Amino acid sequence: MDTNFLLAPSILACDFSDIGGALSLIEKAGGDMVHIDVMDGHFVPEITIGAPVVASLRDKTKLMMDVHLMVSEPEHFIPLFAKAGADYLTFHYEAAVHIHSVIEQIHKAGMKAGISIVPSTPVSFLSEILDMVDLVLVMTVNPGYGGQKMIVPCLKKISTLREIKEKSGFRYIISVDGGVNAENFHQVLASGADMIVSGSAFFNGSLERIIASRPESPDKSLFFPGKGTGGGEN
Repeated sequence: MDTNFLLAPSILACDFSDIGGALSLIEKAGGDMVHIDVMDGHFVPEITIGAPVVASLRDKTKLMMDVHLMVSEPEHFIPLFAKAGADYLTFHYEAAVHIHSVIEQIHKAGMKAGISIVPSTPVSFLSEILDMVDLVLVMTVNPGYGGQKMIVPCLKKISTLREIKEKSGFRYIISVDGGVNAENFHQVLASGADMIVSGSAFFNGSLERIIASRPESPDKSLFFPGKGTGGGEN
């Protein structure tokens, strides 16, 4: 199994009274990115954090921050999270009408653009924008809550995205979020994932052995090839 993968722990599962400590733990474990779930109580049932919290965390870590917007009308939040210091802004295909426009706005704001799909949305719906995005986030649980069991058939989407990526020469990161743990981790990577988002399994320590199997100095250029990763010129 290829151990050269990106790790993006989700602070959704951390102790919110000590997010700074969680960031330190992520850095110590060799995390490549911090995954930050923003929920609005509308697109998903729960409400989490907003741009002011992200801004307060920006100077607490040198790691890149992927802000995952689980919100309706994500275009309204682009300036806020650009100002807060997000590196990647990932929004849901299901939450926006003018997908091309949202991606362009994110790039113009100086961030990398990510697109996410829920378990019921097929990869084919993304066919017109895969050349534009920097990251594709496959949700393997229904968004809104941490600690859910993975919907295994969703892994087929990862294989499809990998095939499209290699055939077309696209450079998006294939990220997977939802129920990833020590039992299914190998299956997720074998499906073709570039990046693993993990909340509960990371913070409870069950991924420690697998994380330790990664190279001490992984070749991140495979995942971050430089300016304009997926089509944006930010």
